Amino acid sequence: MSYMPQELDRLLAEAVGGSPAILAALRADFLGSAMAQLAALEMADNVDSWRDAAHKLQGLAASFGLNDLMWLAAATARAKPSPALIAPIRAMLNELSQH
Repeated sequence: MSYMPQELDRLLAEAVGGSPAILAALRADFLGSAMAQLAALEMADNVDSWRDAAHKLQGLAASFGLNDLMWLAAATARAKPSPALIAPIRAMLNELSQH
C-alpha cells in the first residue's frame, strides 16, 4: 500500500496555496510532530501513555487529511501496547518523509 506523499503536498497546497516555502515548513512541522508521537508510542510504558500518543497522532493525521494514517493510529489506540503496531506507522511516516 502506498501512503502517497504527494497527497500530503496536495492537501497542504489546497489549504495554504502554492508557496513552496510555506508548504515545506508545514510538511516539516507535520513530520516533526508525527515523529514525536511515534517516539512517544515507542517509549510508552503503560496503556494510558500508549493511547495518548496514538490519539495525538490520529488527530494530527486527521487535521492533515491523511486518512490511512488516521485509521491506523485509531486502531493502535484501541490496542494494547505492542512494538508490532509501531512498524506500519513508521513505514507510513518514512514514506511521507522521502518526498
